Amino acid sequence: MQKIILITGSTDGIGLATAEMLVSQGHHVLLHGRNRAKLEAAEKSLSQLADDGRVESYVADLSRMEDVEALAKAVIERHDRLDVLINNAGIFRTPDPVTPDGLDVRFAVNTLAPYLLTQRLLPLIPASGRVVNLSSAAQAPVDPQAMTGQVRIADDFSAYAQSKLAITMWSRTMALALGDNGPAIIAVNPGSMLASKMVKEGFGVAGNDLGIGAEILTRAALSDEFATASGQYFDNDAGTFAAPHQDALDAQKCEAIVGVIDTLTSAD
Repeated sequence: MQKIILITGSTDGIGLATAEMLVSQGHHVLLHGRNRAKLEAAEKSLSQLADDGRVESYVADLSRMEDVEALAKAVIERHDRLDVLINNAGIFRTPDPVTPDGLDVRFAVNTLAPYLLTQRLLPLIPASGRVVNLSSAAQAPVDPQAMTGQVRIADDFSAYAQSKLAITMWSRTMALALGDNGPAIIAVNPGSMLASKMVKEGFGVAGNDLGIGAEILTRAALSDEFATASGQYFDNDAGTFAAPHQDALDAQKCEAIVGVIDTLTSAD
């Protein structure tokens, strides 16, 4: 059965590799990117792979919450159902880590944008659907003041690791809050040091096969093993569901972080 699947950050890296896999399997894939030219090139390339599958695309800069709102609105205008949302877009290093809103761009793109997009698109996602959030083996205790932009994090890795624990925390909190009334929400570490632009720019290494990440994201989106895994964390380095950072299992800490995220993503 053909699924409608939105993948953020799908013009290159793991996102594009996952889109290729899903389109080749006959699914209707909604591509997203912030660069229109790259997005058009990806759509053209994937359309050539499509037999029964379909491809469409959306432009948005996920460091800007107004763009996230516009993306959600555009999807809602064209679809009354979304089977899977894969929050894949992410950022590790940038020459300007502060957004026009005064936020750390790692938190904005890696944590806040997927939270806001998920909230806006939840009415389209059936209880049998999935939200797959890109986590990481890199997870570090979250400084709420860093997330609000009051404190600057000089180290790229620290900012990235905090943003990835934060998305893991809200994934579990939202999953528990929705229970059987919502889709399965799963945080996934797709594999460490895969050959993405992020890894090449951040660590100066070629990285491992992107297919490792694409395969696990496709499984998380479609396979039965993830259907009842809402609130869990899958570590693809270990190849199994595993315990995330201990803070993601602390209800009080999760509630505090999600409270900050709620405030930052709420409309004025």
